[in-house]
Amino acid sequence: MAEILPLKAWRYNELLTSNIEELTSPLFDVVSAKQREALYRNNINSIHLSVPRGNAAAEDAAILLQEWKDNGTLVQDALPGIYVYYQYFRLPGSDKEYCRKGFICNIKAYDWNECVLLRHENTIPAAVNDRIELLEKTELNSSATHGLYTDPEFILEPFMDESIKSPVYETEDYQGVRDVLAVIHDHTIIELFLKTLANRQILLADGHHRYEGSLEYRKKMTALNPNHTGFEAYNYHLMYLTNSEHDDLRILPTHRVLQHIEMSDEEFLKQLEPYFIVMPKEDPYELNEVILGKKWAFGLYLSGNAYKIRLKPEVHSQIGWKFPDEVKDLDLTVMHYFIFEKVLGVYREAQRNMPGLSYERNFTACISKVDTGAARMALITNEVSMEQVKRVCYSGAIMPQKSTFFYPKVICGFLFGSIKENEFITAPAACL
Repeated sequence: MAEILPLKAWRYNELLTSNIEELTSPLFDVVSAKQREALYRNNINSIHLSVPRGNAAAEDAAILLQEWKDNGTLVQDALPGIYVYYQYFRLPGSDKEYCRKGFICNIKAYDWNECVLLRHENTIPAAVNDRIELLEKTELNSSATHGLYTDPEFILEPFMDESIKSPVYETEDYQGVRDVLAVIHDHTIIELFLKTLANRQILLADGHHRYEGSLEYRKKMTALNPNHTGFEAYNYHLMYLTNSEHDDLRILPTHRVLQHIEMSDEEFLKQLEPYFIVMPKEDPYELNEVILGKKWAFGLYLSGNAYKIRLKPEVHSQIGWKFPDEVKDLDLTVMHYFIFEKVLGVYREAQRNMPGLSYERNFTACISKVDTGAARMALITNEVSMEQVKRVCYSGAIMPQKSTFFYPKVICGFLFGSIKENEFITAPAACL
């Protein structure tokens, strides 16, 4: 089902890559303001292309990109390839080293109704619009989104394992993750990658905003091109693909933080009572532990007071959203329906752009924001499992926005994927 292609990536001139970590950057939606400002001080860091700043940020990024091409800061690889990308990491409290194995390629930007590429969560419209403008001006994918294919036979792994023995780059990133990149140029092996993915559906793990940006750009260019064939460069998107059958896929929880609510603490807690069992807790730093593994349970830190709240099972059937059971069963659906809609009065669509709502992966940061007065309330949640993600994707429904945090994040700066016609490998050429 999924059409993938090798690419001739644009990469930093090898004279500049002895310290490649100085050129890499976090993805646009996870880079902190402090990280961003530090990275901007390096005039050739990849953040200038992935998260440009200024009133005409996208136009300025396009001008800068052309300068980098002209002066040799970026050089396009001479041969098309599949770029193997391994990430070695550990999780807090464990000595086990994980290795997430995958590869970077171009993939057709399939519309959702084609059921080839399946999404699992909502997006935030403003972020999509930002990505569309940047793609339109630069014609560059500055970072790969993350997709999952299912291959219980692990057909491609032996070839990736062999390739990674001769890395192009190897460095440690801002997450403490060891990132290793290699490339496969062998035509026969590349053809095997293309054929293996041709029969697979893809689950979009991370990068919904960037993928939707590519999808909307493809629709726009298709409408403007009376001779559209489907093989033009604008039809494709840069993606990092990993096998969902690996046990080294990790999804971390994403908590909710509210800057303010339009009611007193006492009123809010009273409004929770018809739906939740509310139990006060002494230590807010144990909230993530007291809910661990418990269905429909959340940590609540409200104005310096900690609570464990758990949905009363008998009220679950009251969920009025027209979702399949796979989605209704999720913790975050319970949170967004009963807390945001029923208690706070913010209806489903409005939640996507709710003022003062932010998303925080770091549990300690959630507590700190409430303690310092930067936020009124933090809602702590459990992680979503890989099986839940699969069930939701295959059901055709989607989760609330920011439901998953696949860890580790792909980094930006190892390579860039152009969708300029004269810099792209077309589908017919790839099959020769």
